[in-house]
Amino acid sequence: MTRDNNNRREELYVTVPSLFQCPISMDVMKSPVSLCTGVTYDRSSIEKWLALGHNTCPATMQTLPSTHTTPNLTLRRLIHLWLSHADVTQPAPTTSLSKQQAADIIKVEFDSDSLAKLIGFIKASEVNLRFVALSNGAVSRFIEVFTKSDEIRICELIVEILDLILPEIGTREKLTELILKSGANCLSSFATVLRKGSTESKVKSAYILKQIALNPESQHKIAEHPGLLHELYNLTTAETDMPAVEAGLSSLLAISTTRPVKKELIRFGIVRTVGKILSGHENSSTAPVRGVIEKALAILERVATCTEGRGAIGEDEECVAEIVKKLMKCSGAATEHGITVLWSVCCLARDRSAQETVGKVNGLTKVLVVMQSDCSSNSRQMCRELVKVVRVKSTKSNLAPYETRTTHITPY
Repeated sequence: MTRDNNNRREELYVTVPSLFQCPISMDVMKSPVSLCTGVTYDRSSIEKWLALGHNTCPATMQTLPSTHTTPNLTLRRLIHLWLSHADVTQPAPTTSLSKQQAADIIKVEFDSDSLAKLIGFIKASEVNLRFVALSNGAVSRFIEVFTKSDEIRICELIVEILDLILPEIGTREKLTELILKSGANCLSSFATVLRKGSTESKVKSAYILKQIALNPESQHKIAEHPGLLHELYNLTTAETDMPAVEAGLSSLLAISTTRPVKKELIRFGIVRTVGKILSGHENSSTAPVRGVIEKALAILERVATCTEGRGAIGEDEECVAEIVKKLMKCSGAATEHGITVLWSVCCLARDRSAQETVGKVNGLTKVLVVMQSDCSSNSRQMCRELVKVVRVKSTKSNLAPYETRTTHITPY
């Protein structure tokens, strides 16, 4: 009997291809993402690594010029294909639900307990996640209940489910279609979670909205829904909560594509808020802070494309000074965003106040350093134009005292 059990136990083990294993956790990757070094990791593992303040690739120990990750969809599909064949030889996932029980929960009326069990089922394995994501009518059922429910706890649990299944191929497009078809009610539920939910639920809601902003129609509907834009903006004001700030900035970047939306963000005070974000993080070398700084400068670049945005930035001396300070201090992406904002205000808008501020905080030297760095050709050209206007401004301000002194000492 013991020998039979040992044989059966041995049959449960499968050889995992090394390509499918995360170099950090050594587990089969659930959400493979690649760094700029070309090495692929499981998303949760590499995010934990970067959150600890590391700025290197764990496998190669190369310094990372950017911490952006790119989903490795080809590898993800290969892992799914392998799992579908390996599933019969793997031990059943540790969960209190069977697939049939999970399917029954999806079909019947939800309550918080059943949804919590369903979340546990989804988290137990990639196979379970795919089962729920691809179940016939599952996504539409979640959206239906989410739209109709007035219980914040149920809405939060559905947000968590949507966040879990969203990376599955095809789910994002389906979810976008259903939300747009459901009209304002579904977006109202997201607004409610953003207003009343836990911070974790707010962050997940913001990321879901970012993901479904696939086209101008979805971007417009999200941005124009009463109160939704302001709730997303409110996330950016949570100064001590980095995930909330980054989630808010990410979603705003995804939907702030039209002038009316940019003007509304300016009215809310996005320029002042970004100025505070920049000034509140002197050490921008850690990955979480670096991501926030990059997105903060990117949203400034976005609003600087309209006249009102350039005016608001030019009027905020603290914000302009902080942009200059962040040049060459965070990342290449952040520096290029910063140069574009300064060029828009100082060169395009010819804002004299902004030009003076850039000169006061040693901006000329900073811009010259950027110009000599490995920046893009567009950024280098903007640097040249910035040098001209800032140098002229600095020269004029320095000439006046000199001329006065000359007048005093002349014998004529």
